[in-house]
Amino acid sequence: MIKRTIYKSVRELLDKFPVVSITGPRQSGKTTFLKEEFKDFTYFNLESKENREFLESDPKRFFENYPGKIIFDEAQKLPELFSMLQVIVDDSGLMGQYILSGSQNFLLLHEIGQSLAGRVAILKLLPLDYAELRSAGNLPDNVDEVMLKGGYPAIYSRNLTQNQFYSNYLQTYVTRDVPDVLQIKDIKQFRTFIQMCANRAGQIINLSSLANDVGISQPTAKSWLALLESSYLIFQLQPYFNNFNKVLMKSPKLYFYDTGLLCYLLNIKSAESLQEHKLRGSIFENMTISEIQKTHYHNFIPQEFYFWREHNGNEVDLLISKDGKLDIFEIKSSTTLQKSMTDNLFKMGEWFGDQLGTRNLIYGDIQKIGTRFNCNVYPWNSDFVDIST
Repeated sequence: MIKRTIYKSVRELLDKFPVVSITGPRQSGKTTFLKEEFKDFTYFNLESKENREFLESDPKRFFENYPGKIIFDEAQKLPELFSMLQVIVDDSGLMGQYILSGSQNFLLLHEIGQSLAGRVAILKLLPLDYAELRSAGNLPDNVDEVMLKGGYPAIYSRNLTQNQFYSNYLQTYVTRDVPDVLQIKDIKQFRTFIQMCANRAGQIINLSSLANDVGISQPTAKSWLALLESSYLIFQLQPYFNNFNKVLMKSPKLYFYDTGLLCYLLNIKSAESLQEHKLRGSIFENMTISEIQKTHYHNFIPQEFYFWREHNGNEVDLLISKDGKLDIFEIKSSTTLQKSMTDNLFKMGEWFGDQLGTRNLIYGDIQKIGTRFNCNVYPWNSDFVDIST
């Protein structure tokens, strides 16, 4: 099993909260992580009808037999569990009693919010980040291979091909997870919606255009986007426009948490075809921003990320507010450094005045540069926890 960075944070939070919840996309490694790293807990999978019936029929006897330190996997399968745990943890006052996990995160978080608010620490386990892949010897030097394979653990532990993993992943998601949350009648249309999102990765979200292309209403498109986001397939990067008297874009941009899934949806089957693909730059930008997100979640570092874009198209790809300053990032897939890559960092940087922190360029090679063109220059495979915190 590949060691997961989040382990340290989970152990620390078990000392401070009675319940810890691990959310994340299907197949991100939650079950394997919990069963292998928390052997001091008794594991129950509530996907099992037998386990659910035992808890439902005689909860008093269940908790007498198992008085604490329990992992409830697929916890959302038994909504009554959450009110049971509320009573137990309030009465005992003990920390680190329960770990909850589940693949249907919308339902899991809803139940947590109803019964366990203030009693639970919520962490996110996403597909493997660079540090985790590197520690296992699985991070290639070829950036196109990294974008194509993505970070889902099964691809590495079971040596699966892109097609073998992602075709089954999508089928499982749309046939098992989606119907439990939304009553979507036309699954084929929903699959088309996911593919249309893939074609818009790295772009400003235009709900009207997205809805029209799929043949659904705008409210439906908004609802389906929320479902993809709560499932940790996509995330929305919000624009930064506070305190600036400037005509700025106020709609978010759409990104996928995993570029392997993104490439599969775009029908990109090889590193060679990715190298020539018209969306390669957008996929590289997606990979970099999602990697920074994963790094922060896995290290349990709360942080807000933004982009900056004027209506005339001038843009900063990533903006991080830190210690009262705004660090700005330009992301370029080219392996050849050129001064023109930093133009927006200086053009847009003027708007931030005293709020401007550092100017940073992330590019598509593995060579460590340091400082160039009065900017910090980083290779694509950098350790972003050091750069962006």
